[in-house]
Amino acid sequence: MNINKTINNLLPQMKKWRHHIHQNPEIAYEEKGTSDFIASKLNEFGIEVHRGFGGTGLIGVIYGKDNGTSNKSIGIRADMDALPMTEKTNLAYSSKNEGRMHACGHDGHTTMLMGAAKYLSETKNFYGKVYCIFQPAEEGGNAGAKSMINDGLFNKFKIDSVWGIHNWPGVPLGEAVVHKGFAMAGGDILVITIEGKGGHAAQPQFSNDPIVSAGLTIIGLQTLISRQLDPFEKAVLSLTKIEGGSAFNVIPDTVQIGGTLRSTNNFIREIMLSKIKNVVTNACAINNCKVNVEIRPGYPPTINDIKSAQLAAKVFQNTFGKNSINTEETPTMGSEDFSYMLQEKPGAYIWLGAGMNSEKLHSAHYDFNDELLPIGAQYWSNLAETILGQ
Repeated sequence: MNINKTINNLLPQMKKWRHHIHQNPEIAYEEKGTSDFIASKLNEFGIEVHRGFGGTGLIGVIYGKDNGTSNKSIGIRADMDALPMTEKTNLAYSSKNEGRMHACGHDGHTTMLMGAAKYLSETKNFYGKVYCIFQPAEEGGNAGAKSMINDGLFNKFKIDSVWGIHNWPGVPLGEAVVHKGFAMAGGDILVITIEGKGGHAAQPQFSNDPIVSAGLTIIGLQTLISRQLDPFEKAVLSLTKIEGGSAFNVIPDTVQIGGTLRSTNNFIREIMLSKIKNVVTNACAINNCKVNVEIRPGYPPTINDIKSAQLAAKVFQNTFGKNSINTEETPTMGSEDFSYMLQEKPGAYIWLGAGMNSEKLHSAHYDFNDELLPIGAQYWSNLAETILGQ
């Protein structure tokens, strides 16, 4: 792989940074220690730091050889939050925070950007400005990207384009997946509350049984994708929880069903949400139950700007070889809040292969592959120098 000597020499430092972040994981909007650590390193590198975006988020501004007088700029984003789960890796640098774990590789994403920031601040082989965006709260629908935008990310800073990376287990080490257009789905949370009339299990005729209505609702909803969605469109409806009842001989008053809808575009999303409400209403009406369908909007679909995706692939190939782009991976129905940034600015979100034997994301046994650190730092550096060249 074409990793330059300076970035290769950074690997021992990057490992130490990554292991420190991994050992001290913080979840959404609680990343104060992580933010302080990043800010201290950026200050050491002589990089201008702006804090308070999305609570714990921060931006490092690197000025090029022209001291930033050019109007050109890019934003490179790394997510820095952990997950609320217990680590089971038994690593020497395992989480010290009970119930907190970097199980998705955000510690690695952050470190790759820190490495690129150090390199770019020293070499300054570009014109204009590079904005290093360290974002909180990507996980769990907490929308840290949106919070940073609401706090003025794109108003205070003139950022022409935005770029992101996620490590991807199951793709060969160092290969990149670059989707031209749709990359990741949008996701909404569904909360369906069915209100009936409770009573004695031996006398159901005096009740409006919400358990029965819940069963009809589940069956009805499971036919939506197979029978009412255009086969050439894509969506996933998963009902993942059901709560109701307190005793074996009591028909309850209420039952609640929860789940998610994943969709690839807003048109299909609106159609499916309408159909969901229609199915639920009619299924519950059979048994004279009332129902409320609450939609908790999630992240929109992640859609790469096509020209930006082509540029990302070209830079990656120029850096790591013509066979470094993986064209076998299809988009995923998982969601990513970088989508909010791509709604504001052109750019691309790529997947960086973490190896075929890597534990899957969100596993209690997962650990970020440190071999990716110089690869990501090199890609970010070359992308910045390519876009911001004279």
